[in-house]
Amino acid sequence: MQVIMLGLPGAGKGTQATRIAEAFHVPHISTGDMFRAAIGAGTPLGLEVKGYLDAGRLVPDSLTIQVVKERLGQSDARTGFVLDGFPRTLPQAEALEDLLRELDLPLQYALYIHVPRTVLMARLTGRRLCRNCGATYHIVFQPPKHEGRCDRCGGPLYQRSDDSEEAVKTRLEQYAQTEPLVEFYRKRGILRQIDGERAPEAVYADIESLLTASRS
Repeated sequence: MQVIMLGLPGAGKGTQATRIAEAFHVPHISTGDMFRAAIGAGTPLGLEVKGYLDAGRLVPDSLTIQVVKERLGQSDARTGFVLDGFPRTLPQAEALEDLLRELDLPLQYALYIHVPRTVLMARLTGRRLCRNCGATYHIVFQPPKHEGRCDRCGGPLYQRSDDSEEAVKTRLEQYAQTEPLVEFYRKRGILRQIDGERAPEAVYADIESLLTASRS
C-alpha cells in the first residue's frame, strides 16, 4: 500500500496517516516529524529548516526531497507507506513520481482531506502542546482539565510559533500552491476527496472503507 495525504495545515492529515499506518502495518512517513527531529538534534539541516518553519514558510523542495528520498530507501518502506506532508508542490510530486518509479512502488491513492480555510484557522490557532511529553490539546475542541497544564504529565502547555495567527495566515497562503496537486493526481486517477470537517472517527471510517475495498 502506497498512499499520500493531501490537505491544508490542520486538515487532519497526520491524525489519519497515523491510523492508516497502524491498521495496515505500513510506516507513517512524516516530513514534519523528520524536520522536527533534525531541529531537536541541532543539525545544520535542522537549523536551516527551523528558520523556515518559525516564519510559517515552506521548506524548499531541494531539502525536502533529500529527506524523503533517504527515508523511502529504508527497508520498512518496501512493503508500503503513508506519506504525510509530502509532496506539497508540483516539482515535489514529479520528483516523487520519478523516485517511486525507480523503487517500483507506484502510488495507490492520493487522499485529499478537504476543510475550509476559516475552519482551519480556528483549529490551528487554538492548538497547544505539552512541553514535556508532546501531548496535543485545543483550547476549544480538546481543552486540558487544568488550564495550561498537561493531563498526562502535568507539564506546561505552549503554542508553537507557527500556530500564531499571523504565522497560520502565512502558512495557509503558502500552502495554496498545493492546490495544483489535486488536479495532478486527479488526472492520474488516484485522487480521493474526503470531507475533513467531520469528527476524526467519521473521516477515518471513509478512508478505512476505501483502502479495505482496494485490497479485497
